[in-house]
Amino acid sequence: MFERFTDAARQAVAAAEGESRGMTSGHIGTEHLLIALAAEPQGLGGRILRHMGAGPDDLRADARRHAGPSAIDPDALATLGIDFDEVKRRVEETFGPGALSRGRECEGHIPFAPAAKKSLELSLRSAQALGDRFIGSEHLLLGIARADQGTAARILQERGIDLKRLEAAVAQARRAA
Repeated sequence: MFERFTDAARQAVAAAEGESRGMTSGHIGTEHLLIALAAEPQGLGGRILRHMGAGPDDLRADARRHAGPSAIDPDALATLGIDFDEVKRRVEETFGPGALSRGRECEGHIPFAPAAKKSLELSLRSAQALGDRFIGSEHLLLGIARADQGTAARILQERGIDLKRLEAAVAQARRAA
């Protein structure tokens, strides 16, 4: 399926892996695809998101909020009199280097979450519905919005960006191009 993706859509999908690594998610979710789309400078999908006020930094903050507390905060522990560096040293001395990170960092290939896979399938359907033989970043955006499961759908909904609004924005941008 990726052979039909435009360069902008491919770059967004590839960048989603980096977003996942940056958030130590262990999977590529719809939220990572959405952030990467918003950061992609050339694609129509990213331009539409940014025009709607959903830039990558804002979406990244939204995704972190949805993920809940995840990282160990040494400063917060220090306020309780806990020296995180000393705790880490002792844990690694007992259990080995990186013991506190196990299960949080992914090396090698990061798998797509089921909702992200579904959004990629729906991007193909979006392209077909518009009569296109390629999958552009706008199709990827529509696929993410159509996958009503996943963090990205909740983030878009909270921002007042629904599927109908995105479809209208895509249609308008395509007419203007």
